[in-house]
Amino acid sequence: MVPPLLPFTVINWRNRTSRCHHDWMLEATKPQNSDGTPVNPALQAESRIARIAVTVFPILVVVAGILGFLLPGVFKPMAPSVPYLLGIIMFCMGLTLTPPDFAAVAKRPWAVALGIVAHYVIMPGAGWLIAGALNLPPELAVGVILVGCAPSGTASNVMAFLAKGDVALSVAVASVSTLIAPIVTPLLVLFLAGSYLQIDAAGMVLDIVKTVLLPVVAGLLARLFLKKLVAKVLPALPWASAVVISLIVAIVVAGSANKIIDAGAIVFLAVVLHNGFGLGLGYLAGKLGRLDDKARRALAFEVGMQNSGLAATLATAHFTPLAALPSAVFSLWHNISGAIVAAWLARRPLQDKRVLQDEPATPGKQA
Repeated sequence: MVPPLLPFTVINWRNRTSRCHHDWMLEATKPQNSDGTPVNPALQAESRIARIAVTVFPILVVVAGILGFLLPGVFKPMAPSVPYLLGIIMFCMGLTLTPPDFAAVAKRPWAVALGIVAHYVIMPGAGWLIAGALNLPPELAVGVILVGCAPSGTASNVMAFLAKGDVALSVAVASVSTLIAPIVTPLLVLFLAGSYLQIDAAGMVLDIVKTVLLPVVAGLLARLFLKKLVAKVLPALPWASAVVISLIVAIVVAGSANKIIDAGAIVFLAVVLHNGFGLGLGYLAGKLGRLDDKARRALAFEVGMQNSGLAATLATAHFTPLAALPSAVFSLWHNISGAIVAAWLARRPLQDKRVLQDEPATPGKQA
């Protein structure tokens, strides 16, 4: 799990009146100087803030994990609060969304559909294969599969931005994967993990609706009807969410602190493999789908980064604290690997520069 999406709107760059709070992400990806950096100093500052955020967040998660391991008596009693903490995070995500974000789905149905299918096929399948290949015990196997069946990580669009990817596509895929999670995630977990442990799919549906769907919708409505108030708190949302996510990690680690030494190495290996397959195969899916290089970069992060906070919540509620351990490790690792891959891609020239983000889409051409 990662901090919520930075607010973003699909806009017409010739009509500046439609801009929203963080549409700088799209503008900042348009090189204007000879060295490829944006002319506007404010945009450069915002770009630096994004880089600072993806650097600081893993540190917070590591500190939280250490505290949870060293002080299990402090954090373990907080386990019942995890669903409510996740609800706060998803409400913050809803606050960052606007109706134009969903317009990208109608404008580019093929690209969005490809991203959704790739996400919910590659990551669940990879989790199932890795659990079997490493011969994981049932609780850890279910935990790995559950991470794979979760929707996209909510800061994947930040990684796409840093990688000079298609931010509009990233936001659209993350939003849709989250909204359909109440149906898709329980069914996938039942199908892939049912042979390991008993799965209460109906209970998962209800939990995801309560902790994900309703808070996201509430946040979206608040954004629509309380625009001035929301605008004032938007800059603080990523940091507030980072603190809450770190607290969830501390609680999850505390719940399985006595088993981490024995299981930590194999869980870390499973998470690294899982995340690596997602990033690589996500990019490959975009290539096979004949998307441009910016869209491929976006899909790499949309497939490889997961809402591990949701996975940890479901694992804690429906299984055991040990089943939530892969989610906690994933929460740390996918932010580190995402930042590394984003930095590497940012230094590589785009393979297809035919499509500019301020040009409207045309038939047979990805926008």
